[in-house]
Amino acid sequence: MSTLGLINEALQWLVLIGLGVAGLALARQVGVLHVRVAPAGALDANRGPAIGDKAPVTPVTTLEGRPYLIGGPAPGLQLLMFVSASCPMCKSLIPVAKSFAAAERVSLVFVGDDDPAAQRALVAKHDLAAFPFINSDVVGRLFEVDKLPHAVLLDATGTVLAKGLVNSREHFESLIISHEMGVHSVQDYIAGLPTPAKVDA
Repeated sequence: MSTLGLINEALQWLVLIGLGVAGLALARQVGVLHVRVAPAGALDANRGPAIGDKAPVTPVTTLEGRPYLIGGPAPGLQLLMFVSASCPMCKSLIPVAKSFAAAERVSLVFVGDDDPAAQRALVAKHDLAAFPFINSDVVGRLFEVDKLPHAVLLDATGTVLAKGLVNSREHFESLIISHEMGVHSVQDYIAGLPTPAKVDA
């Protein structure tokens, strides 16, 4: 092999080694950023029944005309998912809510305040016939829901465990996590963390 060929091969190896080192450094930085960036959680507007309060026990009827008791005794955790047929984010989040509820074994109840025909079309399109669907402005007023999609997690006795504005599966999971950690919300947990000491240069 000529000298020029040896030099060319050596340069190629140096470039490959340099790329490997750069890749490792980049992976390390991504890991550092992942630790530093705060987790996103459902945003609680601090309106309506507070965390730890009993939800107002409210008799309502489903879209099908069946009686239903909001805030009443339930076999386990219950997730009230406030949606509307006119809310694009709600529509995209419904499959996520169904998947989350199945994975966490949470009873899922949809709540809305819209034209009944539009809500029935929503139920048919997203295959929600197996879930109670409450179409009444009463429940939204009791929980003071002003933005959608909104979720409220209740325990078997109707106590509010967590709540907030949701737009991703991560937000749904934050409701369970905040309840398990004994905090009102992920934001409250982050706010309570000690501030890292600054290192003087």
